[in-house]
Formats: sequence, structure tokens, C-alpha cells
Amino acid sequence: MTALDLPPQPAPSPSSKTIDIIVSGFRPTGKLHLGHLHGTLTNWVRLQDQYRCFFFVADWHALTTGNVTAETIRESTEEMVIDWLSIGLDPDKAVIFRQSDIKEHAELHLLFSMITPTPWLLRNPTVKEQARELGFIQSDDEAEVAKIHYGLLGYPVLQSADILMYKAKWVPVGVDQVPHIELTREIARRFNALYRPIFPEPQALLTEVPKVPGTDGRKMSKSYGNAVLLSDPPEEVDAKLSRMMTDPRRVRRRDPGEPADCPAFNLHRLYCTPEEIEYVSHGCRTAGIGCLECKKVMIRHVLEGLEVFREKRAYWETHRGDVHDILRCGERQAREVARQTMAEVRAAMGV
Repeated sequence: MTALDLPPQPAPSPSSKTIDIIVSGFRPTGKLHLGHLHGTLTNWVRLQDQYRCFFFVADWHALTTGNVTAETIRESTEEMVIDWLSIGLDPDKAVIFRQSDIKEHAELHLLFSMITPTPWLLRNPTVKEQARELGFIQSDDEAEVAKIHYGLLGYPVLQSADILMYKAKWVPVGVDQVPHIELTREIARRFNALYRPIFPEPQALLTEVPKVPGTDGRKMSKSYGNAVLLSDPPEEVDAKLSRMMTDPRRVRRRDPGEPADCPAFNLHRLYCTPEEIEYVSHGCRTAGIGCLECKKVMIRHVLEGLEVFREKRAYWETHRGDVHDILRCGERQAREVARQTMAEVRAAMGV
């Protein structure tokens, strides 16, 4: 599946974990898709066996887009956590909680905002890119950037509070999120210098995020309508992937193609054996097999890979009360740590 650029250290014994803490979260987007599975969730399942992990639903962060309702957040949170549990996140191994349940996050965010210079936020390329995608700005010039509301402009400060609250040493991110981790390190350094050393400087735990294209060849995203959901019925997964875009040069069955230019081939790399990849690559380049025949090799593996997930999801869908109990248990565990951190922060700041 995916690979992690893990820090060099002895492997933990089966009966214990390293004391290093990892923090990561998802905005509540509802049911998840294959891109989430290979980009994040597979790594989370690995990490929970090696570190003390805090995985949270970033529902306050969801409000920064300005286009969600309370009902949407509640429903999306439940569906997303069900997917987390179904893919293998274990509440006995990791703390799973909802960000908004831990009010200390908001307090630390407020205190951090008092020591964070505005230029640190204005130079963040990820915020500007998101603002353009949401239609808040059209360019990066000063007048346009001034249109960004603080919730979006300042969300990296809230993200820093999310991470530093639990004194995380590692934060699993893709390379595009590295500027956010550097900002978190800067805020930690500034706080420690102004008051007293409390916070570690977390490091980015770079994840090798594979390219998981949607059915139209673009990045898989529900907003594009090109996603294959983990919870889609088998026949729907088959239908979606059977229609998936391939090398545009293969207009007719007899036209040869190039696997490197075929969006569907990225899924072959994730799911198929070396022998199967060699077979379909040769068949594509020589027009020995058609695109649908080629995709069926990959589709079989995708469906097999989702069988256990579907079984677990069927269980959690009928035990939603247990899902809420898991979030409440995670809330208690997260709050215990958050209260300790905030006691230190308030003492250091004299508030």
C-alpha cells in the first residue's frame, strides 16, 4: 500500500509502544473513498501499533469553508468515524475524539493567536490555495488576500493548538502540509522563548501519498463526483471503475496505449501483482487486451480488498450507539491530557 518515511528508531515490542505522540485529524467529510484509504488511513492503522496516537474529527476546521450546516457536520462525523473503525482504527490503541468536545483547543488557539505575527499567516501558500478553490479570492495580491476571513486565514494557528495540546512529536502529513508543521514549530519556539519551555517542536512525518485518480482522471474527490466510496456496494464499485478514464489514445480496441498515461493504471500499481502488472502493460502497449478487460484485473482486487471493510461497516451501522460511546471515551482521554497542558500554559502566562 503506502510507505512511510518513519524516523529511525528501534521497533517497539508487541506489548508496548514508543512514548512518542502522533496527532492527526480529518475534517468531517462523511463517507470516505479510496483516496483517503491509501493516502491516510492505511498509515494511521500502522501508526496506532507503534505510537501513542490521537486521531480527531476536525469539526471546527470544517467551519472555515463557510458552506456547512450543523446537521451536515453531525451526520458527516458519524459516517466518517464509522469508516475509520471499519478500516481498522482501534479505540483500544488510539484516542479517537471530536475536536469541538475539547474546549481547551479553542483556548490554546486564542492564546497562540496573541503571539502569532500576521505575516506568518499571510505567507502560507496552502491557505491561499484553499481560498482560491473556495472562490474567496482570485489572486495572491494584497487586496485579494485581505478578503480572506480570519477563520480561514488563522486555521493554521488552530491546527498548531490541535497538535501542541498533546505535545506531539510527529505529525503525519503530505508534502503540501509541511508549511503548517513549520508554523507549528515556530509558534512552539516563540511560546517557549516568551514564557517557559512547555512544547516540543513537532516534526512532519512525511507520508508517501500515492496518486489515486478519480474515475475522470482527476484527483479523487467527492466534490468532483469522481470518487469510489469505501462503502459503495460491490456492483457500484465495479460499475464506477469499469467506466474509469483510460489512455485517450486507445479510441478503438485495436489502438495501442501507454500504461503510464492511463489514470486507471495507478490503481493497478496499488492493487495488482507484479505478474499482473506486466501482463496488462504488455497487453495495453500491443493492444492485446481491451481497456475493460485490463480494468477487470484491478477491479477484482479492489473488491476483494473491501470485503472485510464492508463486513465491519455493516456491524457499525447497526451499532451507532457504540460509535458515540467511543467518541465519548476518546473525549475523556483527550480532555485529561488537554487539562494538564492548559494548566501548564496558564501558569506560564499568568492567566
